[in-house]
Amino acid sequence: MDYELIIYEVRDGAAHITLNRPEKLNALSQQVLEELNHALWEADDDTAVHAVAIKGAGRAFCAGYDLAAVRGSNERDGKVYRSNRTFDDDLWQLEKAQRLRMVLFDMHKPTIAQVHGYCLAGGTDIATLCDMVIVADDARIGFPPARDLGVLPNQMWLYHIGPQWAKRLLLTGDTITGAEAAQLGLALKAVPLADLEGEVNQLLDRMAKIDADLLTANKRIVNIGLELMGARTLQRLAAEMDARGHLAASAAEFRRTAKEQGLRAALTERDAKFGDGRARVNGPEKRDANGRLIDG
Repeated sequence: MDYELIIYEVRDGAAHITLNRPEKLNALSQQVLEELNHALWEADDDTAVHAVAIKGAGRAFCAGYDLAAVRGSNERDGKVYRSNRTFDDDLWQLEKAQRLRMVLFDMHKPTIAQVHGYCLAGGTDIATLCDMVIVADDARIGFPPARDLGVLPNQMWLYHIGPQWAKRLLLTGDTITGAEAAQLGLALKAVPLADLEGEVNQLLDRMAKIDADLLTANKRIVNIGLELMGARTLQRLAAEMDARGHLAASAAEFRRTAKEQGLRAALTERDAKFGDGRARVNGPEKRDANGRLIDG
């Protein structure tokens, strides 16, 4: 496959995948997911690769799904294919995209998400399906679409940070910093942005010294444990719950505003009332009249 929206490189025993749509903050389209899926299976098949790192070009890891992408006609070659007109059509489309992402969980070799800048919405789906997440201290991580649009179509937050913090963040769509994400367990660790690349590369170098078959065995036993805790079933239910969420009145209003006034206006209308949109992990959440956190 010739990649257009990602960069794929293999060096020193590791595959490096870069989401390469910096002008769109690496928003995920169907094409991006298909290219990412292909590259990950390629890395899993390549005996020169022991581990994989995924990062984003430009100033963000990934700001979410490409809501501005125009879906083509569902009529091709005289046949009518699924659209999003019914609940089942929507769920079918969500499950189709989910299968592309689940390679991160299913592939044998370990994966690292190298997160800087924004990691929002669909970006968190990619990151939390990786085996380890290493973040910049000042990264911004969250799922703002939970405010009016839907549900995470992949649900690994519960397994990383437990039910209370998963609810706290998903019931408000608020974001946390990379440092806070590491404190909660959503990330393995947080480092200054200047050290992020080196931190990931040194871990890749260490795994390159280990027999790839042993890396596989150790990854898979942990993931089997997650499956025994219901993780795989929960992913299917997450897609179904997202389709249910798409039927909410607020989701219909978001789509109407986006159609009539543009996507930026719809996002502004949703998020403005939440101030800076942040949660605080340590200490009280005191806010000013505009909903912004007050230090001290």
